[in-house]
Amino acid sequence: MSFQGYLDSIQVKTGMGPGDFRARAEAEGYTKEGVLQVKAGEIVRWLSDAYGLGHGHAMAIYALLKGTRKEGDQ
Repeated sequence: MSFQGYLDSIQVKTGMGPGDFRARAEAEGYTKEGVLQVKAGEIVRWLSDAYGLGHGHAMAIYALLKGTRKEGDQ
């Protein structure tokens, strides 16, 4: 599955897109001014507990928050 495919399936499951996750991460204190403040495990736990995402999908959001991947990436 492509990175964008992960983002698309996450949006179908949660109703939230990349911008929504960026805003929620900021509100929860996981990012500060768009810069990630925590390690991957904390993000995976949060996304699993709050949104029911599995490890692979949560890591896609982590990569998005970290800035190593972006919307449209294959």
